[in-house]
Amino acid sequence: MKFTPLPCEFFNRPTVTVARSLVGKYVVRDQGAGMIAGKIIEVEAYVGEKDKACHASKGRTARTEVMFGPPGISYVYLIYGMYHCLNVVTERVDFPAAVLIRAMEVDGELIDGPGRLCRALAIDRSLNRIDMTLGSGLWFEDRGVRVPQGEIERYPRIGVDYAGEWAKKLWRFRLGMERKRTIRRRKS
Repeated sequence: MKFTPLPCEFFNRPTVTVARSLVGKYVVRDQGAGMIAGKIIEVEAYVGEKDKACHASKGRTARTEVMFGPPGISYVYLIYGMYHCLNVVTERVDFPAAVLIRAMEVDGELIDGPGRLCRALAIDRSLNRIDMTLGSGLWFEDRGVRVPQGEIERYPRIGVDYAGEWAKKLWRFRLGMERKRTIRRRKS
């Protein structure tokens, strides 16, 4: 069955709404030799220059310029000098916001952590600033998986303690524990 990429309009909404809506959608990577698709299990929202956990909180730089661009564009960066992280830009042009993709499930296997996810999908900085709404190389799809509101758990974001009160925002969304147990049971 052929699915279409999520359109720009999907990402041109409030970042927290987009983040919650991405749980249960699929991230797809096509390298030409084959496709890998993973159901998104966990994401984090980063919302504008006032959000002290957001990269753009320190202003517009060469690194963060992509976040000020149009929605649906990839923002891929390197942390600790070795792990890539995949984000998708959200909201309007000139408002720096993005959603970090933290975990996915591929064929019943949980790939947890943004660095592991990027390794599994062969994502590196060469995929920074691509239009993820075109369905070429890297994109998101709605494959009809409906995730009831009660199955989405909210948590503070990870690794942003330096952001003070902003670190406590419940802007990390994860498919709930009961759902994960069901996934694991089917696998055994």
